[in-house]
Parts: sequence; structure tokens; C-alpha cells
Amino acid sequence: MASETVNREGTQLDEDSVWTTTEDGERVPNYDATFPTINEGEVVHGTVVRVDKDEVLVDIGYKSEGVIPVIELSIRRSVNPADEVTVGDEIDALVLTKEDAEGRLILSKKRARFELAWKAIEQAAESGEPVLGKVIEVVKGGLILDLGVRGFLPASLVDIRRVQDLDEFLGQELRAKVIELNRSRNNVVLSRRAVLEDERKEMRQAILDRLNPGDVVDGQISNIVDFGAFVDLDGMDGLIHISELSWSHVNHPSEVLEIGQDVKVKVLDIDRERQRISLGLKQTQSDPWQQVLETYNEGDEVEGRVTKVVTFGAFVEIMPGVEGLVHISELAQHHVENPREVVSQGDLVKARIIEVDAERRRLSLSLKRVEGGGVQERVGDSEAVEGTPNLDLSEEVFPEGAMPSAETAEAADGTEEAAPAEQMAEVAEEDAPAEEQPAEELPPEEPPAEEPADAPEPETSAGAAEAPEPSAEAEPPAEPE
Repeated sequence: MASETVNREGTQLDEDSVWTTTEDGERVPNYDATFPTINEGEVVHGTVVRVDKDEVLVDIGYKSEGVIPVIELSIRRSVNPADEVTVGDEIDALVLTKEDAEGRLILSKKRARFELAWKAIEQAAESGEPVLGKVIEVVKGGLILDLGVRGFLPASLVDIRRVQDLDEFLGQELRAKVIELNRSRNNVVLSRRAVLEDERKEMRQAILDRLNPGDVVDGQISNIVDFGAFVDLDGMDGLIHISELSWSHVNHPSEVLEIGQDVKVKVLDIDRERQRISLGLKQTQSDPWQQVLETYNEGDEVEGRVTKVVTFGAFVEIMPGVEGLVHISELAQHHVENPREVVSQGDLVKARIIEVDAERRRLSLSLKRVEGGGVQERVGDSEAVEGTPNLDLSEEVFPEGAMPSAETAEAADGTEEAAPAEQMAEVAEEDAPAEEQPAEELPPEEPPAEEPADAPEPETSAGAAEAPEPSAEAEPPAEPE
């Protein structure tokens, strides 16, 4: 019975396969039969036996050792063979050439990985399972992952939030989903964000089930936008609207918060269907309005700082987080065209509380109703300014006691029915000393008869501020137009 032997592939060979007969009829061993049969394009398994600076030798059980050139070791653009393999490593390699011009067997480690990896990537893309790859490069617009194939991970899909510095991921192993695959172009596009979102779905649901409106929780500021700030609640973001950041006015959320800051917030509302959480920051702080209601009443005098001047008046902060409005009609005894004529941002003023609306959280103030009120300290002025603003009016224009009453000023501002011109003249005549009001210099009590009925009324005291000072030989003032 013929004896049997086994070749290096593990295939049993009979005696006729092991021996061959020469032309002379001599029976000699058939060594080629003991070596495995390999074909170009086939993936083989072997052991690294030598590592040089430009190539690696691999024993695959063939009649000669396979050679892997350095460019065929890895998909990296520039590698050191010693960093990729060491002597004794078992690796897979693809047969490029069974015998080159020098008779060498040429192998490729990277192409063997490519073929094996591509099959795994196709299966992952089909099933939706993530793939694991090491970040080997940071390129414009994203990261390159080594999957056995070069996979591209766009910067916008690296994390749930935009990553500022991609270099921090270099060398890390990341799990990502395959979102685009093109074999003809060897193109693989990945998304780590999809993996993170899937991981957080269960966490988000758990958070939604756990929280209730009114709960106070800890979080961290994850992003700041014009309309508010997002807070990371350990797996899910909630929004603090800009109106819920502080009891005082906030122009931009960055004035109050910064990214990464730890905060304590109150849950205001939960939309479980849309998975949205509304949060409040100011609700975790003491409400200054409560202190206002406990401390002040209508009619009380207060001091405050002008925080903003607008066309209809000025806002005055009487305590941190509490502002009251001084309407333009309450700024001064005289008619005011522009609030900036009277106050400026930063001025310290004394005012009277004329209304407290607790339900709407509104406070109405008045400067003109305070004796000695008005601007107490002006920004940039070295001395405090008492009383009404200094409009550089001469005593001849406004002699002592000739200032119209508050009612007259209100009428001139349009808040009440305007008084007739003759009534205004009578008020000035009754209050002024006789020696300073010669009869010939008084304005006519009535407009000319030919003047139309809708002619404008004479200007009040504010308009009188622009009148020229009377000279020694003053002529009677011209009749009102």
C-alpha cells in the first residue's frame, strides 16, 4: 500500500504525488507537490520572519518567502515597517505576483486588509452596525480612520456638538456608522454622531421619565446662542430662554453664562412628544420683586441708577434686578421732547413710586413728583446736580415763581387737555413779581381774531427756554403765530 504524506497546506498526498520519474526512468522526490498552491489575488496567511527598513519577509509555507514592500504594508501614507509588524507576527497578505523579475513572491498586507475589511464594511452598512477604526490623520474638514480601508469622518459628524479641535482625536479608536459606500471609488463616509445619538436615545428617555416641571437639577452649559443657552443634563440638552436667565434685563446670554459652566436650573416645562425641556435659571435665585413688594409702597421715594434711555422715557434700577420706568411725561415739570435732555444712562436719580403692578411685575416711577428730585449725580460730572436739569435758562426768561405747575406741564405733554393760552398767561402773571413783569412786555391775552381756529397754541415753559434774553430797550414780544 502506498504511503501517504501531507503538504504544507495540510492536504494529504499519495506516494505517486510525492515522487516523480525523470526521463531516464529514475524515481526522484517531487518537492513542488509539498508546497501549497497559490494564485495571484489570493489572500494567504503567514508569519513575519524579518523586518527591514524597506520591506518585510513573510513565511507562508511556499517554496520561497514572500516579500511585502513598505508601500504595501499600510494604508498610511508614510510608515516605518517596525511600527507595523514585528518578527513572529502572524498576518494575512494578498498575493500580488507569484514571481517577479527577480523570482520573488510579492505580497501586500494592506490589500489583504482592504479585501477583508471591505466585506466587513459592506455587512455593517447593510445591518446598521457601527465599525471600529483608529484615527490616523486629521485632514481639512474631518478625520481619516483606518478600517483596513481609509474611512472619512466629516468634522460635523464627529460629535453631537461641533468640535473645535479635531487634533484631540488623533490616535483614538472611534465607533462610527457607515453612511455612504462606493466600492468603485473606494469611498467610505462615516458618522460617529449617529452612534452617539443612538446611545443617548435610551438616556434621553430615562431623563424625560425622571424629570417633572418644578424639579431643580444640576447641568452644564453646552452651548450659547442669541436666544438663550443649552444645558447638558447628563445625556440630554434643555434650553434656558434668554428671558429666563436673570431677573434683570439681559442683552445676550454670554453676559450671564459661559460654555462649560456648571449651573443649577429649574424645569419649567417638558414636551415629551418632541423631547424638549424648558429650563429656568433665574427661578433658582431669590426673586428681587418679592423684596420690592415687602419693602416699598406707592408714594415712596427711592434712589436708582438710569440703565437705559428710550424715546418714551427712561428705565431706572432701584435694586439689583428691579427696574422701573419713568415715562417721558414724568421726567420733569416742563415739556420734554427727548428724554436725553433730562437724563443719561448711568445717572443717579431720586424718584417717587407712582404704581406697583405686582401681577405684571412692573414699576412706574416719577422724577417730577419728587421735591428736589431729578438727577442726583450725572455720569462725568464732578458735582451732583440737584433739582430739575440745568438747561441754562436765565432769570429774565424764568423769573422766580414763574415756572408753570405740574398740571400745566402735563397738559403741554398731551397727557391731559391743554389749557387755553390766556390761562397760561394768567398763571405766569399771578406768580411773577410785579416789578419783573412790566405791563407792556406781557404777551397778548388772546390771539388775533383773524387767526384760524386750529392755530397752534403758544409754547409752554419748555418752549420758552429758547426765547432770547430781553435787552435794556426790549420791544414787546411778537404776537404768537
